[in-house]
Amino acid sequence: MREVDVVGVRVEMPSSQPIVLLREVGGERYLPIWIGAAEASAIAFAQQGMEPPRPLTHDLFAETIRVLGHTLTQVRIVNLTDGVFEAIIVFDDKTEISARPSDSIALALRTGTPVFCTEEILAEAGIPVPESETDDEEVVEEEEVERFREFLDNVTPEDFDKS
Repeated sequence: MREVDVVGVRVEMPSSQPIVLLREVGGERYLPIWIGAAEASAIAFAQQGMEPPRPLTHDLFAETIRVLGHTLTQVRIVNLTDGVFEAIIVFDDKTEISARPSDSIALALRTGTPVFCTEEILAEAGIPVPESETDDEEVVEEEEVERFREFLDNVTPEDFDKS
């Protein structure tokens, strides 16, 4: 398993389909996952630290886990079949529950839980993006966001069809 960071959410044009982009920690691969609009909003809200006046579904589930005295230890993206990703959320007592990656990522962001992906999925669906040659962290981040935008402007679901 490789740890991944959540880079962000963007709407892919012209289909207006939201994508969450994950980046391999310590590596060069990015993993785009097409997601639903509600989950894209939930992920974006969590990344921006926005708190709604009333809990959204992911907020409610995170609070339920906390109140019941448990924690999430990992989110794992474990399978990719016919373009559909599958994830597992892992609790402190080793309980594992199958979930959509988008819901799992939204929950992970709210609970500070690390996200992992299998090497096989990164090898199959990951996209290498060369590292920037500059050392200025702010410039690197801006360049990364710009590369992400360029990638999303040109990528289509067919780019990931291995058949």
